[in-house]
Amino acid sequence: MTDLAREAAGDFDARVPGRKSIARRIVAAAAARNPYDLAALLLLVVLTGLVIATFRDYAITNDEWIQHRYGELIVAYYRSGFTDRAVFELDNLYLYGGLFDSVAVLLGHVVPMDVYDLRHLMCGLIGLGGLAAAMATARLIGGARAGLMAGVALAVCGSWYGTMFHHSKDIPLAAAMAGALYFLLRAARDLPTPKPRDIVGFGLMTGAALGIKVLGLLLVGYVGVAILLSMPAAMPLTSPPARRFVAGAVVRFVPALAIAYVIMIVTWPWSALAPLNPIRGLFSFAEFHYNIRTVLDGTVYRMATIPRLYVPIYILIKLPLLMLAGAALAITLAAISALTPSALGRRTRNQIAIVAFAAVFPVLCEVVAHGPAFCGLRHFLFVLPPLAVLAGVGLHWTVARLAAVSRLLGVLALVIVVPGFGWNAITLYRLHPYQFLVFNPLVGGLEGASRRYAMDYWFTIMPEAVDGLEAYLDRTEPVLSRDPSHSYSVAICGERAAFVKKARPHLRWAEIWETADFFIAPTHMNCDRDSQGQVVVTVKRLGVPLGYVKDQRPILRSRRTG
Repeated sequence: MTDLAREAAGDFDARVPGRKSIARRIVAAAAARNPYDLAALLLLVVLTGLVIATFRDYAITNDEWIQHRYGELIVAYYRSGFTDRAVFELDNLYLYGGLFDSVAVLLGHVVPMDVYDLRHLMCGLIGLGGLAAAMATARLIGGARAGLMAGVALAVCGSWYGTMFHHSKDIPLAAAMAGALYFLLRAARDLPTPKPRDIVGFGLMTGAALGIKVLGLLLVGYVGVAILLSMPAAMPLTSPPARRFVAGAVVRFVPALAIAYVIMIVTWPWSALAPLNPIRGLFSFAEFHYNIRTVLDGTVYRMATIPRLYVPIYILIKLPLLMLAGAALAITLAAISALTPSALGRRTRNQIAIVAFAAVFPVLCEVVAHGPAFCGLRHFLFVLPPLAVLAGVGLHWTVARLAAVSRLLGVLALVIVVPGFGWNAITLYRLHPYQFLVFNPLVGGLEGASRRYAMDYWFTIMPEAVDGLEAYLDRTEPVLSRDPSHSYSVAICGERAAFVKKARPHLRWAEIWETADFFIAPTHMNCDRDSQGQVVVTVKRLGVPLGYVKDQRPILRSRRTG
């Protein structure tokens, strides 16, 4: 224990008689911990506080109402003894797992909270779980400082923090896959005889991923990569010892896959109807060709006709530059180490390779297969935790190697890293609660990306826009707006649920846009330009308009008089 720690313990003992031994144990435990571990714990505590304090600030997304309905139908399916089969008739939702949605429905019966607020709180806390898994994985590879840097990188990544409240399929999938990756790396260290707890952990997390989306099957492939990389270096790949090693390792993972399978069929009813349904579901996702549009660099595409580099480009322009740089450094260092073994231990190099595979392989598949995509990174959020792990490891090693050359260089590296992540954190604060709209300087930030790239595709500005409309009416028509017999029709470029949840009774949803009194729309895909009404409310962040409320009554009056 340091002198400072002893003095602190003594001061506490003097002020609180009878607690001498407790105080000394607490201070001693804190002093014995790595300061980076303590900082990482503090980061999780702060983020947990932010989630609890702000989860109600996030709007209902366009898909949440139907996802929640899917959860209700899954619960009804089991309660009916498998006779209520409406769960298989709700659009294409049967192709998805319902773990999150069914748990939200069940909790909604016992937790006295608005069901969508509950979903957002659940999703936010699960997002923190994914962040913690990324921190633990980076710590496993590079130590405490790498873990802290990975956590900070993901925390200030708007594509993660801004989506982890209401992307209630993509974030739980990503968090489960991050947890599975952590346990896979732990198991890989001990192959061909991994510890049972790591096998069980991998099975639970893989089952949770499959219980949300069939893309969790990627984790089965990651097992194969981990086994091959974990083989002893001197063992020829086709030799009998190599075959025994692989066979023994595969057998050890069978219980994990069994656990995952059970969770999958319980939480994804359609997967239990036929053994090959999960595979059919995977191919169905690859063949999705809905009439959905997206935008890239100002050009509008149908989801099935996007450029091959659509997803890589969004990764490059949406993630913090430090996160991208750190990930690139980690991969580069691992590659150099393969040529210069003394530069890095084999186990560490293999762990980086597994994480890099988890980050790069899905994106590479999308590019090569030219699969459908839309909404920017929405369907590839599960690659963000692995990228954060790589960033944490890469930045940690860069600082360590510079510090080995000169302590001043190490300090200068930290001086660059800390303000860099701090700048991202400030940007997210200014964007609240639209952090997922962040873009990095490669496209000129939010201003440069506006109307050129995917913006508020979930129409999350709805609550703020409705509040603005109410304030406008109270200011300009105070008597009429308070008359219970008078109402205003409002058309929206989005789903009805978010509007109904927020609007007061005198604002009624209008199905026909052209004849509505008011029109609310985001600037995403230029939907706001579908109305020529007078702008009465502007929702903006960083000086960039995200959406408008337009008064169409002057146009309607001119049509009637014309």
